[in-house]
Amino acid sequence: MEEVEYLGERVYRWQVGASTFLAWPEKGARLMNWNLSFPDGSFRDIVRWPDVDSSQRIAKVRGGNPILFPFSARTYQNGQLGRWTDPTGIRRPMPMHGFARQGTFETTRVDKKGFSARLVPDAEAQEAYPFEYDFEVIYRFDEKEFSVELRLANRHDIAIPWSAGHHFYFTLPWAEGTSRKDYELRLPAKKAARQDEQGKLKPVTGFKKIEPMSNPRISDRIHYQLTSPIVECVCLKDDSRIEIEVGTTAKPNPGYAVVTWTESDTAPFYCIEPWMGPPNSPEHKVGLHTVAPGETSTFSVTVRI
Repeated sequence: MEEVEYLGERVYRWQVGASTFLAWPEKGARLMNWNLSFPDGSFRDIVRWPDVDSSQRIAKVRGGNPILFPFSARTYQNGQLGRWTDPTGIRRPMPMHGFARQGTFETTRVDKKGFSARLVPDAEAQEAYPFEYDFEVIYRFDEKEFSVELRLANRHDIAIPWSAGHHFYFTLPWAEGTSRKDYELRLPAKKAARQDEQGKLKPVTGFKKIEPMSNPRISDRIHYQLTSPIVECVCLKDDSRIEIEVGTTAKPNPGYAVVTWTESDTAPFYCIEPWMGPPNSPEHKVGLHTVAPGETSTFSVTVRI
């Protein structure tokens, strides 16, 4: 592990065998980039990070892994975007994807194996989520994989809800001479849905567990009730792949969800996003999790190649 300068500030770089990881713990606990070097001097970019000209833009950069907390994507309260009702019945604001991705974190551990960082809630966070808690992001790096754990400790005197997630920006296509049609998504889910303009889940029928990444219908689609924790994106030309393991049990929590999204047909990335539940979970309750007073809850994901 070493400290490096980026946009005039300090970030960290880990060299683990052939893998290089770049992260900015204090800025949203953001994993920025993961790439793999080969003996011939070439490399594969796995988690993508684009060119950025200012540290002020980091929160909305389409790259790395933005942390989504306390809720993923859009929340609604009776059809009004950006609102939710807390456990005491009070109507509160909630930014898109929550407030962790644009939040400040304090680093609690940096070593040769990874880092841990704890959210420092600002005024926006306190207004949206007015509880006593510790939210920590924990990364562990290995040569061909990394794991990331989201940990919420409840210091409050009532149970608090959450449904956090990840927004991995994977480089795709990643093999020279390929396009999206040369890749397929293997996602074992019983249900699929889209979110409508009122925040409700609208079922998708006729979806398949194996889909080409070139299929435009998989973008912005929510998959849940996973029958296996393993989700794969596979290059059919050389059998290289990205494997995402959602949770730590052979049978995932039925609320866990995986969202697939890309910006356009020509974007150089595709997001495969493991979440604790579909968007707007505080209202429809699918994938909404609670942490009792004095208890700690976790959500763990492993990404490997």
